Amino acid sequence: MGRTRARDSLAVVVVLHLLSPLALAQTSPPEGWVVLPVDEYRTLRDRSIPAPPSPSSAVDATLTRVDYDLRVEAESVTGRASLTIDVLRDGWVKVPIPAGLMARGARLDGQPVSLVEGTPPYVLLPRSGRSVVTLDIVLPILPASAGADSISVPASAAPISRLILTVARTGIDLSLTGGFTADHTEVNGESRWTIVGHSNQGLGIAWKRKIDDRRTEQPLKLRARVTELVALGEETGSITASIRVDVQQGIARDLLVAIPPGIVVNQVNGPTVADWNVSAEGLRVALLEPTTTDVSFVVTGEGRVPRDGNVVVPLVRIPMAERETGGVAVDVVGAGEIASRQSRNLEPGDPSDLGDIVAGRESPSMIAFRLRPIGGTDERALSVSVVRYTPQAVLVANIEEARYYALAAEDGRILVQAHYAVRNNQRSFLKVTLPAGATLWSAAVTDRPVRPGVAERDAVLLPLEKGRAGQEAPTFVVSLVYLQSTAAWSANGRVSLALPALDLPVSRTGLELHHSPRFRVQPLPGTFRVEADLGPSAEALRARFATPAVTHTLNGHVFNGADIADLPTGRDLPSLLTLVPGITSATPGLQSLVDRYQRDDASRTVIGTLPVSVTFPRIGPSVFLASELTAEGRSNIIEFAIRKVN
Repeated sequence: MGRTRARDSLAVVVVLHLLSPLALAQTSPPEGWVVLPVDEYRTLRDRSIPAPPSPSSAVDATLTRVDYDLRVEAESVTGRASLTIDVLRDGWVKVPIPAGLMARGARLDGQPVSLVEGTPPYVLLPRSGRSVVTLDIVLPILPASAGADSISVPASAAPISRLILTVARTGIDLSLTGGFTADHTEVNGESRWTIVGHSNQGLGIAWKRKIDDRRTEQPLKLRARVTELVALGEETGSITASIRVDVQQGIARDLLVAIPPGIVVNQVNGPTVADWNVSAEGLRVALLEPTTTDVSFVVTGEGRVPRDGNVVVPLVRIPMAERETGGVAVDVVGAGEIASRQSRNLEPGDPSDLGDIVAGRESPSMIAFRLRPIGGTDERALSVSVVRYTPQAVLVANIEEARYYALAAEDGRILVQAHYAVRNNQRSFLKVTLPAGATLWSAAVTDRPVRPGVAERDAVLLPLEKGRAGQEAPTFVVSLVYLQSTAAWSANGRVSLALPALDLPVSRTGLELHHSPRFRVQPLPGTFRVEADLGPSAEALRARFATPAVTHTLNGHVFNGADIADLPTGRDLPSLLTLVPGITSATPGLQSLVDRYQRDDASRTVIGTLPVSVTFPRIGPSVFLASELTAEGRSNIIEFAIRKVN
């Protein structure tokens, strides 16, 4: 029995020894994964990694508009100033009021708000968005100068500044500096002006009692100076008359100009010209405002005149003038000269003494006269005898017109086809300097492929046809095609297109640019201007582009002239025809073409490599630009602003 109790005690000790690690494991914290709800994990992560602060605007607030409503009192001007402010961030924002503005109180959206003292004072706005701050202001009336009272409104950074000024009497003259008057009314014994000021510029306002002007009751008296340039062409004549009128008495609201018979007025330009109208009595020029001093304007017109023989020079007159002075210059345009002249109330003069419109024009066939001081209705006349002659043929070499067709890809590659209408009886070659990195594909003279010579880097020589020296050289077409590589197009930026430099002067240049429809292209100001494409003006280019394509129809399949011309010769033609569905060598209408190619010597070979013939692909939206008078050796660079269309 004692042994049994000993064995039981030993078993209990062993069991307790084995269970002790398990108990320790249950009481100590386990190692490994921790499972948390998603919301608690996000909360702990946000606390450990704070969110970056939101970007703040460089400008906390901006003054968008200032509206003044002022009234003139005995010794001061009082009223309100409404400041429209756009706050661009949350939180309190300090907004200064315009410097030099004396404010007695302020309201924010109708509620009183405190003005914080400072230089300048400012208000605190508590939220983002648009707010209107209304200030009760006082402006001192400055000491009178020349009988006029005045005030000075301080400058503000607002792009829109408007002021309404009310004076409790009528018959007031108002003058401004730094703005302009938009409206003026006089109602119930008060005068009210609406004034618009300039941004960042102070506004000065002065007013005084209007002085009765008796000049409106006086008859109009004036003097005129007329400087006229008459250009006699072979078919038409043009006149340009610079007119200056000095009012000696009264007020001039419009002016009457006598236009010679047969002259059509094209334009009347002048800073004070409001409108003009031509009637049976003459040209009536209306002024923007009645004037008591002087007014100047320029009249341009044209009309038919005899080609040669006796020509009566059209003279512009001012019938209202008590005294008319000035001058007239006559020039013969083209091959001709003035043999004799007859004048009345004109004196011979020098063109350099007649003013800018005449002094800037140098011509060996020009004669000038000074006008004798007489009345605008007194008789004055001039006639000249014009002699025309046939000029001798001279050596000439120039490009009458250059036409470029460009197809621009988004990766920066540009395919350019150029056509030059050349008039030449002097040169043997045309030197063309291509843009840097351009690769010439083909060249042709009068549709005949040529192999250009190499002059220097990026420059080639093209042979030219020569006309006879004793005759006027006809125009012919020189064509070339090249590929140019530029920078790839970005979503928003600028690209440039460089045209070849030629060693001949170019009278007129046209460029038709085709581009990807995914981009909007806007030419930037420069030598070229955007205009409608009316087609080539050179006769050789008109004949080239007006030639209709010759087509051939066989069993419903259409061949054009280029397709047939590109087909190979000899025995290969019948085998190639079988590639077209429904067409065989026995097809009616094609047998004659097959017989002609079979009669040719099939063993004939072509030595060398023929130039590549490229048909320019006119695809995608396009823009046309034009320019005149390009000097020899000059390369035009055209810049475009591009923007990708979403």
